[in-house]
Amino acid sequence: MPEIWFPNLGIEIAHLDRVAFTVFGRNVYWYGIFIGLAVVLGVLMAMKEAKRTGQSPDMYVDFIIYALIFAIIGARLYYVIFSWDFYSAHPEKIFALREGGLAIYGGIIGGVLTAIVYCKRKGVNFWLLADTIAPCLAFGQMLGRWGNFFNREAFGGFTNGLLAMRLQVSQVRTSDISAEVMQHIVNYGGVDYIQVHPTFLYESLWNLCLFLLLIKFRPKKKFDGQVLGLYFLGYALGRVWIEGLRTDQLMFGPFAVSQLLSGGLIICAAVFLIRKGKQEKAKKESES
Repeated sequence: MPEIWFPNLGIEIAHLDRVAFTVFGRNVYWYGIFIGLAVVLGVLMAMKEAKRTGQSPDMYVDFIIYALIFAIIGARLYYVIFSWDFYSAHPEKIFALREGGLAIYGGIIGGVLTAIVYCKRKGVNFWLLADTIAPCLAFGQMLGRWGNFFNREAFGGFTNGLLAMRLQVSQVRTSDISAEVMQHIVNYGGVDYIQVHPTFLYESLWNLCLFLLLIKFRPKKKFDGQVLGLYFLGYALGRVWIEGLRTDQLMFGPFAVSQLLSGGLIICAAVFLIRKGKQEKAKKESES
C-alpha cells in the first residue's frame, strides 16, 4: 500500500522515509537537510545581491552565524510558550529539539532582532540588509516546507479537492488529526488513511511565488525597507489563509496564534509601506 497518496492526481508514493541516512549511529533527517540546504542557498543568493548593491558579501556569512543561533532559539521559545500546557508538565522536553517543535514566526522574530543588534554594532544599514535577505527568507521557507512533507505534518482538514493528500493513519501523530478528519478515514486494502489539505504544499507554492515577485521587484524598489515590507505583507497574507486550513495550530484561547500574528503583520506592513512611500514621494518633490 502507498504511504502517501494523491488520489485525484493519480500519484502514489510507496515508501518515504523520514531519515535520509545515518552518521555514527545518529539519524540525519530529511527535514534537517532541507533546512540546511535552504540556509546555504539563501546565503549564496544574499552574497550575490550584496555584490550587486556594493555591500560586503562576506558580511552575510558572518551575520548568518548569529542569525541562525537566535532564530532557532526564537523558534523554540515561541513554540514552547504557546504549548506551555504540555511543557509545564514535561519540562525535560523543552530542549528536545530532535523531537520537533520549531515555529517559523518565532524564528523570524529572533532573526529580525539579531539583524537590528548586528547592524547597530557594525554600523550597517538595517533596511538594506533586510531587503537583501527578504527574498532569501521566502526561498528558504519554500524549500523548508518539504521537510514537513517527509515528516507527515503541517497538513490541514479533510478535502476532496484536486490536491487532496492521503496519509496512513499509523504514520501520523494522533494529536495532529482533528475530529473532522477522523470522520472521513478511508480504508484501502486494509490500511486506514486520512485525506487532507496538503498545506505544506500550499505554503511552499505561495512562498515560491512570493520569492519570484520579490526578486523581480528588488532592483526597482523606491526605498530601503520596501522589499522587506512586501515580504512581510505577502507572507502574512498567505499564512492567514493557510493557517485556517491546518489542524495542528498553536492556539491562544480560541484563536490560532499564527493567524493573529499574521493579521497584525498585514496591518503593520501595509502601514509601513504606505507611510514610507509617501515620505519618499514628498522628499523627491521637495528636492525637485
